[in-house]
Amino acid sequence: MGRLDGKVAIISDGARGQGAAETALFVKEGAKVVFGDVLDEEGRKLEAQIGELGGEVTYLHLNVINEEDWQCAVELAEAKYGRLNILVNNAGISRTHDLEDISTQDWDEIMDVNAKGVFLGTKYAIPAMRRASRGSIINISSIAGLVGGRTTAYAASKGAVRLFTKATAIQYAGEGIRANSVHPGVIETPMTANMLSNAEQRESSIARHPMGRVGRPEEVAYGVLYLASDESSFVTGSELVIDGGLTAQ
Repeated sequence: MGRLDGKVAIISDGARGQGAAETALFVKEGAKVVFGDVLDEEGRKLEAQIGELGGEVTYLHLNVINEEDWQCAVELAEAKYGRLNILVNNAGISRTHDLEDISTQDWDEIMDVNAKGVFLGTKYAIPAMRRASRGSIINISSIAGLVGGRTTAYAASKGAVRLFTKATAIQYAGEGIRANSVHPGVIETPMTANMLSNAEQRESSIARHPMGRVGRPEEVAYGVLYLASDESSFVTGSELVIDGGLTAQ
């Protein structure tokens, strides 16, 4: 018995890194997964790899700021697998700027992907979850959505995700639709590769975490799995922090 047997999920930004770990883990735990990304070659490759192992998974091109792409993702999940039970809003981009150095273009791009993408995914998933009688929405925020730092636009976008999640949870709790946010620390993914490839920045990142290391994608994926499963049936509007103790200081 898998922890997600009988459930159907959509995962954004699922072709590599943290999203790929979530996609593979969900399928392993019995879910049927539609995952999207703008990295089509990598997405198709992961789809083939999981399919060869017998998992039920479908890739589609998904630009999270495009409403039509989200509509297609939800329609595909329902048409191919019969329903939609889980949404993981995983897509995100990161740029580090002090406030006065941020261009309006950078601000808009970060807010579009990180905040608007979560809004659109949630907006189009909820009617399908209502048809399925219940659902679980997991929004990937960040510790930057909990504490201040030098990632001004990124922090603003992730803070928006945190409070948007709570608003969603309150509005839809009565319909059996839950919403929770996940707040990772520094995780070894393609998004952090440039920073962590610099020895000085890597050591600085490690030093910030009391556990003495950065996180792994699968460590976040297992937290997302918990929130997607019925094990968390009384959890909504909450924040799951997966940061090696960083924000406990």
